[in-house]
Amino acid sequence: MSQFAVESPPVVALPIAGTDKTFPVRRVYCIGRNYAAHAIEMGHDPDREPPFFFQKNPDNLDTSGQFPYPPKTSDVHHEIEMAVMLKSGGTNISVANALDHVFGYALSLDMTRRDLQGEQKKMGRPWEIGKAFERSAPIGPIHTVEEVGHLDQGRVELKVNNEIKQEGDLNQMIWKVPEMISYLSDYFELATGDVILSGTPAGVGPIVKGDVMDISVAGLGSMTIPVV
Repeated sequence: MSQFAVESPPVVALPIAGTDKTFPVRRVYCIGRNYAAHAIEMGHDPDREPPFFFQKNPDNLDTSGQFPYPPKTSDVHHEIEMAVMLKSGGTNISVANALDHVFGYALSLDMTRRDLQGEQKKMGRPWEIGKAFERSAPIGPIHTVEEVGHLDQGRVELKVNNEIKQEGDLNQMIWKVPEMISYLSDYFELATGDVILSGTPAGVGPIVKGDVMDISVAGLGSMTIPVV
């Protein structure tokens, strides 16, 4: 007999390339404005100020290969990101040791109800209604460190209907992956199953039903994601 009073929700688990095993997700941290050009296009100074993070929910990560246009919005934006998966964690992790905790990397999107996010910004309220909605983070299979190494440079690209909208390079990240891990660990106890979305380059913009997004990061391949 189960100890739970109600049915236990399923564990969110992501596929791992080249194996039938999966990666269980614990938390999802997302860094904001981590590429200088994107900070500028969002109206902010790109100088290296302390990073900030918001969270999505584990079940916002979606491996279906489609993005359903969400309700209560008329302005949904694409943001291509590299996801970082942790195999271990802790507190006060040093930058020098941070990469020891990385299990692998994946292609992902941080889809945003920009109109709702903008309303929350004006009122000084949290962003979750614009960021943490159902299936707001399409994501691809995880490529392990043993397979691809640690990715700190390489082209990042997003196309909508075969037209390039976002392009950049992982080496343009203001806060690098080891620094993000170290900073987060000063404020949270990181652990196995944590996921970090590492920011998006410039060129974010709207999508509509019927659009097709193609995303790629050097070393992680590509994905085609229709908007349905």
